[in-house]
Amino acid sequence: MNIKIETERLILRPFEMADDKDLYEMDSNPKVHIYLGNNPVKSIEQVRDSIKKVIQQYSDFGVGRLAIIKKDTGEHVGWAGLKYEQVLRNEFDYYDLGYRLKERFWGHGYATEAAIASRDYGFKDLKLKEIGAAADVDHIASNTILKKIGMQPSGTFTFEGELCNWYTLKNPHL
Repeated sequence: MNIKIETERLILRPFEMADDKDLYEMDSNPKVHIYLGNNPVKSIEQVRDSIKKVIQQYSDFGVGRLAIIKKDTGEHVGWAGLKYEQVLRNEFDYYDLGYRLKERFWGHGYATEAAIASRDYGFKDLKLKEIGAAADVDHIASNTILKKIGMQPSGTFTFEGELCNWYTLKNPHL
């Protein structure tokens, strides 16, 4: 997949296998997984398998999560972007907007900046009719970001025993 999204402070680009150590740093941190089932990765091999799956999504669906890189330092912040989601909502498939950052980058507005860029890419470039997103009801930061970028609360659902807020947003350009 040949895509590069730039914001004021960030570059969003496709995953590469060389992202494995950075993603392992993020996904092995238990604090990152508090609202994600409390199941941090235990090995670099798990991360490499995840990267391969995302790269396969690029081929299968023309979309997938993207690595977030700080423009000024080249640091790997985490990931953000769209994904064709087929598991989270068992009653339908949808394009999901998501993000995950290394703990040291929390609270600096990077997730919001990357989420806005992802939303805009989905609507303007991919011409998606609608984007969905989900957040654990107790994850205040994630729910705040989704509302801030214009996602509309559209009910709740349960995934793996956890209550989640459901958000949708229709493409204003169609």
